[in-house]
Amino acid sequence: MTVGEMLVATVPMARTLNLDFLETTPERAVVRLPDQADYHNHLGGPHAGAMFTLAESASGAIVIAAFGDQLSRAVPLAVKAEIGYKKLAKGEVTATATLGRPIADVVAELDAGQRPEFTVAVEIRRGDGAVTGEMTVVWTLRPNG
Repeated sequence: MTVGEMLVATVPMARTLNLDFLETTPERAVVRLPDQADYHNHLGGPHAGAMFTLAESASGAIVIAAFGDQLSRAVPLAVKAEIGYKKLAKGEVTATATLGRPIADVVAELDAGQRPEFTVAVEIRRGDGAVTGEMTVVWTLRPNG
């Protein structure tokens, strides 16, 4: 099962919004929100809440891809998120997430008995390539037990 398939199976909002996980690697996650009238705002584009969920889902996908081998000893949790809406979004939008720290550094902190925090940066783009939003999510790996 791919990271995208797992998230769609276990995260109801990802299913509800029909998110399409195009790429999920430890280096990058790309998730698409199709243009769906049910999730439009008053301007006919994707609602801010739908774009937030898209970006947060992309951040979660890269976290699972990067740290999936740590799930037996730690749970990934979003600590906080900040989003900025830059331009009017219309039609389909795509979120691209990247890790803000090397995986080895985060795992080393976990190995040392710490609860590491790290950021994931996400860009949301519309079909013409314009950046319509940017999100930063701070994640942690909470050790089990």
